[in-house]
Amino acid sequence: MRMLILTVSLFLAIPSLLHAENGLISLKSKHDAKTTAERLISLLETKKMTVFARIDHAASAEKIGKPLRPTELIIFGKPQVGTPFMQCGQTVGIDLPQKALIWTDENKQTWLSYNDPHYVAKRHGVENCKEVINKIAGALNNFAKKSTE
Repeated sequence: MRMLILTVSLFLAIPSLLHAENGLISLKSKHDAKTTAERLISLLETKKMTVFARIDHAASAEKIGKPLRPTELIIFGKPQVGTPFMQCGQTVGIDLPQKALIWTDENKQTWLSYNDPHYVAKRHGVENCKEVINKIAGALNNFAKKSTE
């Protein structure tokens, strides 16, 4: 019985380990891609975040005659949030501003994905910056949840 519990625990942990390795957090959306993107942008603007760009990859693919399921990238940020992160490790700037990818999979399920700030910090060797990273992680999680619910 103990071996069965250990095996099941390991099996359930594998997706988490894969998630941690690629640094991508993805949440299922109850909405289609366009609605999810609109909800995110509206929320970001309410929080006085700057939306720098909205890139519709599917529309670009269509222009060259290639099919692509809905895939949209929203680039956003706020100096009051990003600057402290870069002060902890200046090369973090290559991963800023923040990005959210809203995409639809082959089963017509829409997702909102974003980079885990803890992963970004690890990538750049940022230490002793937990308060800043946790604040960013919490905000991104909040934006993603509210946009997908």
